[in-house]
Amino acid sequence: MFIIENYSLAVIFCVITMFCWGSWANTQKLAQGKWAYEFFYWDYVLGIVLFSVVAALTLGSNGSTGRGFLDDIQQVDSANLISAFVGGIIFNLANILLTIAIAIAGMSVAFPVGIGIALILGVIANFFLLQKGDPVLLFVGVIMVTLAIILNAVAYGSKKTDSNLKTGAKGIIVAVIAGVLMSQFYKFVASGMDLENFVEPAAGKMTPYTASVVFSIGILASNFILNTIMMKRPIEGVQLSYAGYFKGRFKLHLIGLLGGCIWALGNLFNLIAAGKAGPAVSYGLGQGATLIAAIWGVAVWKEFKNSPPKIIGLLAGMFLFFIAGLGLIIIAGGS
Repeated sequence: MFIIENYSLAVIFCVITMFCWGSWANTQKLAQGKWAYEFFYWDYVLGIVLFSVVAALTLGSNGSTGRGFLDDIQQVDSANLISAFVGGIIFNLANILLTIAIAIAGMSVAFPVGIGIALILGVIANFFLLQKGDPVLLFVGVIMVTLAIILNAVAYGSKKTDSNLKTGAKGIIVAVIAGVLMSQFYKFVASGMDLENFVEPAAGKMTPYTASVVFSIGILASNFILNTIMMKRPIEGVQLSYAGYFKGRFKLHLIGLLGGCIWALGNLFNLIAAGKAGPAVSYGLGQGATLIAAIWGVAVWKEFKNSPPKIIGLLAGMFLFFIAGLGLIIIAGGS
């Protein structure tokens, strides 16, 4: 199977993760107004499963290094399988809530608040899973990201008018809940892998490829419950049925599948990078997706169009703190 052997390449993989995790929601924006987000989300989940399985049967099975996917999944302990599966369930609940927050509050707000919180709490949780890297630099970097989140929230509050403050507050609350849940999924997946040795993983442990497949199955299985509930009792819009999903145009289904594949690529690369960078650094850099999503929201989707200089200044400060924080996280992992 394909693995990486040095920290520099691990950082590059984490940066790719950052772009993937920060960009998949653009596919939701493309479908918004044409396709109910609950329908979009089904295709998104199927895209995650499809990419994970194909990657496991190709990159995760070819070559002489490591344990191939089919051999690996047959020897995994049930406790590790359950752990990765539960990680998928937690992620799915968090991501459904994040998707809702994006629809309510906008991409440049829901991502910085939700995923920013996930970054802070997730780095702490994953550092105690495997204490790798300089803890001082790592947590100073996390503080920088926290300041970036605060600046973004202030900018968003300044942008809102009295008529839409209530809706904006609702979106932020949903994003906060999503962030807390999102901070927990990664440690369930990472704990099922042998993070110390991907070349000759310990018996009963998984390779990143197997972990990504089991994780994706957890997402899919939980989606039959979680997304069905959202279809029947949506926070916004009318009640939906599965008949409407199957009546959707092929192009709309492809948009969701693409979004899922983009996210799954980032997830797999992040799990592969965790072997050299450690789960705290790998997860923390991946969740720099917050910065990428904010750039998309500001520069492409014009979510802060015609804002006064004060708000532009707050956004500029947010970007600077994010960049500084991510830089410190990178240095911490190489220490």
